[in-house]
Amino acid sequence: MTIQRTSAEENHSSDTSTPNDKKITTKSGRWLWFWVGMSGIAMVSATAGALLAVSLSSTPLMQANLSPSEAAVFDGDRISGSGLRFSELTRPVNILVMGMSVLSSDVQNPPEETKGLRHLPQVNSFDGLADVMLLIRFDPEKKNLKLLSIPRDTRVTIEGHGRKKINSANVHGGPALTAKTVSNLLDGVGVDRYIRINVLGVEKLIDALGGVNVYVPKDMKYQDDSQHLYINLKKGQQHLDGNKTLQLLRYRHDENGDIGRIQRQQLVMRALMDQTLNPATLTRIPDILNVVKENIDTNLTVEELLALAGYGARTNRSNILQLMVPGRFSEKNEFDASYWIPNRNRITQTMAQHFDLPTNRQVNNQEPSSLRIAIQDSTGDEKTNLQPLIQTLTKAGYRNVYIAKSWGEPLQMTHIVAQQGDHSSAEILRDAIGFGEVRVESTGNLGSDISIQVGKDWTQQLNSLEDSLKQ
Repeated sequence: MTIQRTSAEENHSSDTSTPNDKKITTKSGRWLWFWVGMSGIAMVSATAGALLAVSLSSTPLMQANLSPSEAAVFDGDRISGSGLRFSELTRPVNILVMGMSVLSSDVQNPPEETKGLRHLPQVNSFDGLADVMLLIRFDPEKKNLKLLSIPRDTRVTIEGHGRKKINSANVHGGPALTAKTVSNLLDGVGVDRYIRINVLGVEKLIDALGGVNVYVPKDMKYQDDSQHLYINLKKGQQHLDGNKTLQLLRYRHDENGDIGRIQRQQLVMRALMDQTLNPATLTRIPDILNVVKENIDTNLTVEELLALAGYGARTNRSNILQLMVPGRFSEKNEFDASYWIPNRNRITQTMAQHFDLPTNRQVNNQEPSSLRIAIQDSTGDEKTNLQPLIQTLTKAGYRNVYIAKSWGEPLQMTHIVAQQGDHSSAEILRDAIGFGEVRVESTGNLGSDISIQVGKDWTQQLNSLEDSLKQ
């Protein structure tokens, strides 16, 4: 891989800002989400991949023109097989995904039809802020898939531009500069390919996939007349079409801001992954491909894209891990703008454990007494007795246990969420309490290492736990 580790000194240099920062950071709610498109292709690739490869050329799908130096940022080695193995990945691959949302005011020559309007419409461009950013690792050796969400407000050094929010790297230097910035943030991880996808195709893709069944965690209402952005959703389990899914994923006007939005993105991604293959989707292949073709920019070839999608479709859902760059919210008046401040030590642990980066530090399981354990009542019954669970955890050596606010979604099965990506510690905790399903996600309590989202199966465990505590 062509991007090398950058020293901590280089990574924290140039602590400067420019007046353009404020202009960039004030345009909220502008994003796009790649996994919708990837899920759509993945659902059909197993049955249609071979036919598509025959009918499409092997030239890249790229719409942007990268200079030789920009192209050299990405690893040019093959990632898929040849001949009859064209749709198989041959090695672990890291794909940088950027969700673009560009207003007419963001481009130098906006389309004529956008002029004279009393609002700022979205335009089909890839030159704006990358307000959704994922580094996805496809690993055929370990047979898993890892999605690392990078908050748009992450404070980083952008080469030649000083300290800024990471979503502005695309504005200053496109996918190549963004890849360099991501690599520097993540201990020198290599980036093999990139995908930029714009907001205009998301609604069509969701509709082409037949919508998504998801639990809306709370009432959401927001209005921005300047962008014609109107969000009005009610709490509860719903089947969302493309427009309403966009509303759910664009909402960020609560106490957790963009981090809460990332959590909702992960909920929707999980819901899409859990949905069974809909035979009707096979008849929609042309529409899905047209939307993808018109709304993505990538240096992947068609064969490589099919290999990635096919691998995703074959990956067991229990082997799909959703992570987030560890960090914290900046304090009030700490900087000139609000940021997500990355935690260097935890990033090193995450990259060593999940992206196979070498490290001089030994990554060990944390002692139970040092773990922050959040309990979130997801039974749907406000009178649930959680004290026996707290006592069981205390007896097992977990000293930092607290009750946290839940999403509100009633769960049939308890979820033990490895909030910081520590799967092994979550498995040990699961063994200690004797029930629940371990998930590596960032959908739990933000301040926890592990969140126990207590489901309705807790009532079946209550009697046995009370008996064991008497012994």
